[in-house]
Amino acid sequence: EVQLVESGGDLVQAGGSLRLSCTASGLTFSAYIMGWFRQAPGKEREGVSCFDSSGSGTKYGDSVKGRFTISRDNTKNAVYPQMNNLQAEDTAMYYCAAAPYRSCSAFGLFGAGYWGQGTQVTVSS
Repeated sequence: EVQLVESGGDLVQAGGSLRLSCTASGLTFSAYIMGWFRQAPGKEREGVSCFDSSGSGTKYGDSVKGRFTISRDNTKNAVYPQMNNLQAEDTAMYYCAAAPYRSCSAFGLFGAGYWGQGTQVTVSS
């Protein structure tokens, strides 16, 4: 059984930083692209970041470019988004996802992948 477990969500002030974690089990981690998505109440789900299965390529949503970075550790089956200069509009439930592809060509690739339960990030202004 594939499981993705997120952690690290918290309440933070605007301008602050958070580092989320996602640990995967039940899959060959190095064969999956790993991504993060977020969804705020009343809004559509948004692709935040993605890391290639090879560990060399990344993709970011336009709203987080320059503020968020993503890293992965294939020895720990984990992926870590570092979120800096958080703003109120970053408040959302953040979800980790995995899909069996090599490259993060599009966030839509995760549509048929595996998803975690989410971790809440709240930014106070």
